[in-house]
Amino acid sequence: MLDIKNLHVAVGGKEILKGLTLSIQPGQVHAIMGPNGSGKSTLSYVLAGRAGYDITGGSITYNGEDLTALKPEERAAKGVFLAMQYPVEIPGVTTMTFLKTALNSQRRARGEADLDAIGVLKLVRAKAKTLNVSEDMLKRPLNVGFSGGEKKRLEILQMSVFEPKLAVLDETDSGLDIDALRVVAEGVNALRDPSRAMLVITHYQRLLDYIVPDRIHVLAGGRIVAEGGKELALELEAKGYEHIIKVPA
Repeated sequence: MLDIKNLHVAVGGKEILKGLTLSIQPGQVHAIMGPNGSGKSTLSYVLAGRAGYDITGGSITYNGEDLTALKPEERAAKGVFLAMQYPVEIPGVTTMTFLKTALNSQRRARGEADLDAIGVLKLVRAKAKTLNVSEDMLKRPLNVGFSGGEKKRLEILQMSVFEPKLAVLDETDSGLDIDALRVVAEGVNALRDPSRAMLVITHYQRLLDYIVPDRIHVLAGGRIVAEGGKELALELEAKGYEHIIKVPA
């Protein structure tokens, strides 16, 4: 589904990714771990199509198509979703209005009919219940005044509503207490599907206690420097990144 080959990315003229290669198949969950400044968030932004992240070499293929040739909204319509580390606040736009507008925009781009207000409301309410997203949160401006845990639950609600084919979760565990982490992880696990791939970016092994990946990749200095299964995350937790990458983390 996702095939990244020798990817080089620069931000403001500084090279951040320096030859990253990664492949994820449908149904798989992969995790990216690494120290600060290693390029984890850069990778997520490049996949989503964020401006200012310049690809200077390599390729990204998504379902046989050149992902870099697509605009961010085209990527979203084709099933690429980014759960951001720091979700954006949108004053004046309620969460429900945002979900309805974004969902129908994607449906139109795929040649599907819009869902009416009642249809969207039923869909969102059913999915929100499992994530402890209250009716009040759906009526409030998107992410405005929300706690970190509430913002992350809304990100997973969006993923549940949009049903992407490739979900990228950028440090979804950041700022979550143990109860919020469990709720978010359960929401992610509920979306595991043979036709859906996920890339989970995290600093810490604790998230991977709940979302068990098929493969873990360690990113350092803009490259994948180690790969393995669940045991690799446990090794990192016990010994730190320096043990793996041979440089100070």
